[in-house]
Amino acid sequence: MTNFIATFFYVGHLRPAPGTWGSLAALPAAAIIYAFSGPIGMVIAIAGVYAVGLWATTAETADQADHDPSEIVIDEVVGQWLALLPVLFGASSAGVNILALWPGWIAAFVLFRLFDITKPGPVGWADRRGDATGVMLDDVIAGLMAAIGVVILAAAAHGVMR
Repeated sequence: MTNFIATFFYVGHLRPAPGTWGSLAALPAAAIIYAFSGPIGMVIAIAGVYAVGLWATTAETADQADHDPSEIVIDEVVGQWLALLPVLFGASSAGVNILALWPGWIAAFVLFRLFDITKPGPVGWADRRGDATGVMLDDVIAGLMAAIGVVILAAAAHGVMR
C-alpha cells in the first residue's frame, strides 16, 4: 500500500524521468479534484496527500541508503498541486473554466519542474535533510516558488505590472 501511494498509483515506476511523469499525472488529478470540490477542496487535498505521502515515504525509505528514490513521486504531486493553486483560485474567482487558463497550467508545470530539478536555495536545503520530511518538503517549497512565479507571470500577462 505504501508503494502504491508513494509512487502515485505506480506512476513513479515509469521511465525515464519519473518525477516529470509524477508531475504530469498530478495535472488531471488536480482537474478532477477541482471539478468536485473547487479550490478549497484542492487545498484540503494538498494537506491530506502531504500527510499520507509523508507516511508512505517514511515507510518506503526506512532502512534504505537512498533517502529519495526516484520512484517516489507523491512529493511531486503535492508540489505540482501547490504550483497550480493560483490558476485554480483565479479560474474560480473569474468564473471561468480552469482549462481557459491553460497558459497558467503550462507555467505552473514548467516552473515547478525547473525549481524541483535545479533545487535553488531553500529547495536544496530541504532536499539535503536526508529524511522523508526533506523528500516532501523540497517539493512543497518548489511548488510554492512556482506558484509565486505563476502569479508574477499572470500579473505581467494581464497588464497588472505596467
